[in-house]
Amino acid sequence: MCQHQPPCPPPDASDRDAAHLVAHHPEQGWSLLCNGVLLFEDTGELLPNGRIVAPHRPLAAGEEVAA
Repeated sequence: MCQHQPPCPPPDASDRDAAHLVAHHPEQGWSLLCNGVLLFEDTGELLPNGRIVAPHRPLAAGEEVAA
């Protein structure tokens, strides 16, 4: 997929979000990366193999997670 150098991280790498944008549709809430990952506005992801990555926004300063 990736034709530039250095190549983008593969879709199964932890830094997959660092890949170059191929398509960006903020009005629809998604972007496509050159490694085939679909990024969604809520920080969720859909990987090329169909695996779903749940939204993973960092917590704001002072925000806590309920146990």
